[in-house]
Order: sequence, then C-alpha cells, then structure tokens
Amino acid sequence: MSKPAIEIRGLGKMYRESDGDAAFRALGDVNLTIGDGEFVSLIGPSGCGKTTLLKIIDGLIPFDEGELLVKGQPIRGPGRERAVVFQNFALLPWLNVRDNIAFGLKLQGTDAAAMRQTADELISMVGLDGFADRYPRQLSGGMQQRVGLARALAVDPAILLMDEPFGALDAQTRNILQGDLLDIWDRSRKTVVFVTHAMDEAVFLSDRVVLMGTHPGRVHEVIDIDLPRPRTDETRSDPRFVELSSYVWEVLRTMIGHPRRQVAAAS
Repeated sequence: MSKPAIEIRGLGKMYRESDGDAAFRALGDVNLTIGDGEFVSLIGPSGCGKTTLLKIIDGLIPFDEGELLVKGQPIRGPGRERAVVFQNFALLPWLNVRDNIAFGLKLQGTDAAAMRQTADELISMVGLDGFADRYPRQLSGGMQQRVGLARALAVDPAILLMDEPFGALDAQTRNILQGDLLDIWDRSRKTVVFVTHAMDEAVFLSDRVVLMGTHPGRVHEVIDIDLPRPRTDETRSDPRFVELSSYVWEVLRTMIGHPRRQVAAAS
C-alpha cells in the first residue's frame, strides 16, 4: 500500500436519544487505513454504519472515540482536501450545468474566467459537451450524477467520498457510469472511498472491498481485489470477478442470514 491518505484507529460513534439516557452505538472500534490514490469500497448490511463512517471522514458529523487522520493530520471537521458525491445528486435547480459545477469554486473565491475554464474542462471529461447551459430538470438521472461528480472534482480534492452515487440509476446507466468513473480515477488517481450495496459494483471498481458488520458497525473483513486494471466490460465475465463477487455475497449472506433459513425457522 502507498502512504496513508486516511487512517482510522479505534473509531466509535454514539447516537443518543433526546432524553439523554439511552444511546445507540452506530460504530465501534473501527480500524482502517486507506492508501493515497487507492479506490476502496465499503459494503455491508443495512445499518452497519457505511454512510455514517463516510460522513465522519468528510467531517460532517463528529465521532466519540478513537482517531481519524487525513494526510497525517487529525480531522474534526470538513476540509478542502475532501469532497462528497451524494446519491440524490444534490444539484441546485436554479443553476445550469456549468454553474452547478463551478459552485464550490465560487465559494472559494475563484475568479470567473478560471471557474468557467475548469467547469468547461470537466463538462468534457464527464461527457456532457453541449449541455453546459441546461438545468437539472432538463437532464436524465445519469446526466445529473455526472454533474455531481464534476462539481466534486472541480475543487480538486485529494479524497473523493461517494455515497451510493449510482444506487438510484438503472442497471445500464450504472454500468456506463462505473466505467466512466474508473476512466476519470485512472487519470487523476485520487483517493476514493465508495459506499455501495452492490457486490458486483464494489468488486468492479475497487482495489479493496471493506466488508462491514453490524451491532455496532465495524470492519468485518477487507478483501483485496486482484483483478487487472484497466477494468472493462470484459472484466465482468472474468471467472475471478465472478468468484470475488460470489465470495462477498456469501459473507454478507452469513451476516444477515439466509431468507429461506429464516422462513424455515419461523415455521
């Protein structure tokens, strides 16, 4: 592994009830190191704390125990070296594609000419040439997600945090955007932490897949994905891809319980 971009040591997160008495441990003793330029996916049963961990890395919510280092520095809040791509696109409906992409740069005080140049370069990079003046309502879901990715890339973060960005898309669009994301990552080699529920997506994209367990959320297993890069559509039919995807599913199925066994037990 390259030098660490993210170091998580003994991290814990509690959610407390409003009366201050009861508490729910969302994460407990999470330990994970992510290398500089590495693509890592987080996957696990619902409620295992994947999104909570991603928000903690971004600094959006605090943690209660342990240590979080980004580029060797303790983190307790948001920073310019990190950017998030959300599942729900989170575009500003009153801004066109170019202005949505440049929004973060505007907040940083970037001059107008530089904002336009960066936005136009990213519009081409994500395959949206000809759509710079369109508004979110005029775009498909896949196109909106391309805008969200370009907006995150515009501020040139060292670390890209992605919270199920393709989860709401149809299978065809999702597969296309997975390939596009890998093309962009291959050029930029940013550190990516990617939350997903899809086993095949995690295996296709990642250098490593982190399987998280529940009660509390924790790292259950880390799987090295030894598929060659660049990944292509042919990768999906590679026997090793099928084997790795099946293994991830078997571990997840063990954690959540097989539905047929649950029915048999209930009967």
